[in-house]
Amino acid sequence: MPSAHRPTHPGSRRLLQLGAGLLLAGATLVAPAAWAEGPTAKPPASTAEQLRLADHLKRVGMIFYGAWWCGHCQHQKALFGTPAEAQLPYVECDKDDNGRQRCNAAKVRAYPSWDYQGERREGVLSLDELKLWSGYRSSR
Repeated sequence: MPSAHRPTHPGSRRLLQLGAGLLLAGATLVAPAAWAEGPTAKPPASTAEQLRLADHLKRVGMIFYGAWWCGHCQHQKALFGTPAEAQLPYVECDKDDNGRQRCNAAKVRAYPSWDYQGERREGVLSLDELKLWSGYRSSR
């Protein structure tokens, strides 16, 4: 059974502790600024193609499960821009009991989750992945 790597030089342990402390301190100083621009940043305006894709996904019966607090869900929505994100076939799983019950009944275990024709895919999907999976044909 392999053992964990342990520093052999007496001063190595102290250097590792110091390095870890600096890394955590740096993350604490930098993270709030990054968070401020992250989920609260407004997505760009939707293109005509993004609007058509959102409409298509709803029309073919695809379902997008997510939660208001999920950063990956916010990223998924932002890929569509505004206002297409509002047209998505989105089910909010954590704002009220109705949404929680619907997501529990669907056995949603990860956010975001996409359901289509009896298949589930978890995680952020690119627009190209959604187009291919749903049979979307561009009007170009």
